[in-house]
Amino acid sequence: MPKGFGKSHASLRVWFWRALRFFHTRVREVRAIAKALVSTKHPFLVHIIPTRRCNLACTYCNEFDDFSPPVSLEEMKKRLDILAGMGTSIITISGGEPLLHPELDEIIRHIRRRGMIAGMITNGFLLTHNRIQELNDAGLEHLQISIDNTMPDEVSKKSLKTLDHKLELLALYAYFQVNINSVLGSGVKDPEDALRIAHRAVDLGLTSTVGIIHDHNGQLKPLGPREIEIFEETMTLSKRSFSRFNDFQHSVARGKAHNWRCRSGSRYLYVCEDGLVHWCSQQRGYPGIPLTQYTPETRRREFYTEKFCAPLCTVSCVQQVGMLDNWRAPQTLKPMPMAPAVEQAELVQIGPVRSDS
Repeated sequence: MPKGFGKSHASLRVWFWRALRFFHTRVREVRAIAKALVSTKHPFLVHIIPTRRCNLACTYCNEFDDFSPPVSLEEMKKRLDILAGMGTSIITISGGEPLLHPELDEIIRHIRRRGMIAGMITNGFLLTHNRIQELNDAGLEHLQISIDNTMPDEVSKKSLKTLDHKLELLALYAYFQVNINSVLGSGVKDPEDALRIAHRAVDLGLTSTVGIIHDHNGQLKPLGPREIEIFEETMTLSKRSFSRFNDFQHSVARGKAHNWRCRSGSRYLYVCEDGLVHWCSQQRGYPGIPLTQYTPETRRREFYTEKFCAPLCTVSCVQQVGMLDNWRAPQTLKPMPMAPAVEQAELVQIGPVRSDS
């Protein structure tokens, strides 16, 4: 790496703009948390899908295809305007692979123009120096990449070997905050990989978190003794991120049901490429209502609805949002019937469920 400042060896110019964006983002995050503690009437975090298509085909993933067209920029702006009107604090762009959307930068700019915090989850393969600079200019504030192993295999190409150069580019040039998520659980061949990935991320000056996946039947399986040791050590490396507020994962790691109040459908929304609102990426169909018809009354009902999947949930972003309200408003309602499916190519669960959203 070239000489520079700090662990990432980034230039003084990059450090200045990175520090400035970090400061502004943290101030806005604190304000968003304060607003959420005062009022329960608005979404805190929304995952929105601009394209279902992906350039990879990881065998555990049930969130992609290789043919869907991107959602038009005009339609994306309409959806973002609706979410801004609800008072949404944070938008995370996901997929599929969001970097495949031809007008992604303008989507990010629109999020920022509407006063919301802009984040993105990507596999990282399409990142270049120029692409990172374009994301800087668009105003991106958070980016997360999940890395599954140190060497690519038949399950996933998202390995440290294939992505390490991308991490170096991010460490050198990104103004936005970058988190690297490693994984533990069923299907992971070498749990030591999670520790290697986490340490590499920290060595580059990036933040690191660890996620836990289900087994092939979609059931929570406790981690083994060495996996728990790795999990605990990796968790200590995420001190600079709000993601460190994830004590629920200590129960998940041990295969224990977690007692919490899931506020998906209210404080957390998942808006798919068809513009439908779902609890999360793993419960598409509940409630399955178009965003244009998603009323304050619907959000209020979901706030008080007990989710049947909550005890063994490993979707960390939903759990973190739930912490805002676990101390209040017991859930006494039952889920509404699943909405009729929109005609589209079927998305089926073909492997373990991830917890890195």
